[in-house]
Amino acid sequence: MTRIDDTFARLKSQNKKAFVAYIMAGDPDVERSLAVMQGLPGAGVDIIELGLPFTDPMADGPTIQLAGQRALEAGMTLDKTLAMVRAFRATDTTTPIVLMGYYNPIYSRTVEKFLPQATEAGIDGLIIVDLPPEEDAELCIPAQKAGMNFIRLATPTTDAKRLPKVLTNTSGFVYYVSVTGITGAAAAQASEVGPEVARIKRSTDLPVIVGFGINTPEAAQAIASVADGCVVGSAIVKEISTGKPVPEILAFVASLAAGAHSA
Repeated sequence: MTRIDDTFARLKSQNKKAFVAYIMAGDPDVERSLAVMQGLPGAGVDIIELGLPFTDPMADGPTIQLAGQRALEAGMTLDKTLAMVRAFRATDTTTPIVLMGYYNPIYSRTVEKFLPQATEAGIDGLIIVDLPPEEDAELCIPAQKAGMNFIRLATPTTDAKRLPKVLTNTSGFVYYVSVTGITGAAAAQASEVGPEVARIKRSTDLPVIVGFGINTPEAAQAIASVADGCVVGSAIVKEISTGKPVPEILAFVASLAAGAHSA
């Protein structure tokens, strides 16, 4: 049982939906990014998705791309991202952290070096958007052997033939991408998401969490009501980009969390 598994078990016992928040590590700098991260659990966040900055974020829309650029320009690296996780873990040993990003930085480090460093830092799961199931031997299976969840994305174009392959070796939860395209590109619609979540749940016992296109408390409630929870990323990153004080950012996050938890 990972922290992710424990969190979903707890939420299920409370009949609550999960609220997952995404931020980019090091955006706009380590100090501010860590301050936001440390405040997320108190704002009602059940699981933290921590973006790993990368120079070619092909699945991300402009908001997340710019966040990655700001982080990289501020000197963010894989080592500094892991150090940020360790700093978070100094005061929080229960909130799950999922590292989300692309394979290149891990490949450059080597899987053999990365996995012990990531588990030691306190990372609980990985979402690597450019590693398909056909490459499971590369990172997915070694990560699970190291005690990490490997979370896969399912999309509106994941048909009945492809879905079993996507679900093979997936653990923790399934991340359903509610819209076709990049992050922050369109609004998620519960009427369209609900049947897709139901379709996925017929093939797995894992929780299904919905992300992309959720930017208000009302949307968080609507989407969480037809799934096991929701993820908000671009809307939070956009708040961070404005330079607002950290308490104001966390108040916005808390409103989103309240929406999801009221589903």
